[in-house]
Amino acid sequence: FDGDGDRLIMVDHLGEKVDGDELVYIIANAWKQNGELKSDTVVGTKMTNLGMRKALGELGLTFIEADVGDRHVMDELINNNAILGGEGSGHIICLNKSTSGDAIIAALQVLEVISKSQTNLYDLKSKMTKYPQVLLNIKIESDINLKNNSNLVEAINLTESKLSDKGRILIRKSGTEALVRVMVECNDIELATESANYLVGVIKSM
Repeated sequence: FDGDGDRLIMVDHLGEKVDGDELVYIIANAWKQNGELKSDTVVGTKMTNLGMRKALGELGLTFIEADVGDRHVMDELINNNAILGGEGSGHIICLNKSTSGDAIIAALQVLEVISKSQTNLYDLKSKMTKYPQVLLNIKIESDINLKNNSNLVEAINLTESKLSDKGRILIRKSGTEALVRVMVECNDIELATESANYLVGVIKSM
């Protein structure tokens, strides 16, 4: 748990971290099976791992992408008549159990799944495969315009064509610091790293 008890990260019996994306998937999978998952919908954010998105799709669930931040997740839950959402950072909202994000309540949901399935956290999280993610931060001038820079647009289009359906790109300004965050996910970690470094180089040259 974090200091104010609204974020949850767990560790399996092998000592491997189980993050918020994986925990939301574990809960969603169980609730889908027992008919508890209202609207067959799960809310995440722009940062939600591509592997989780695809795994939810394989369960026949709809994934709704919100802006980063638990309040945006909450807004989309309400807008889509859904009850389960969260972030990789560990904010998990179960609206059928609580009116806000609560790490203890989220932990109890995961523990209930473990108990009822008579399996362990490692096996439960292994039902989805996370895509390798490369996240790089670049210090910038606060007035830099990312949307209308032709060189960056061209670089993004080129990179997206290389990644095809094997990965995705997210470039966004930090809301609190003079930083641009470049995130590339791909099932090939070398391609993800190469792509992220290329985009960082383009942004630095702006």
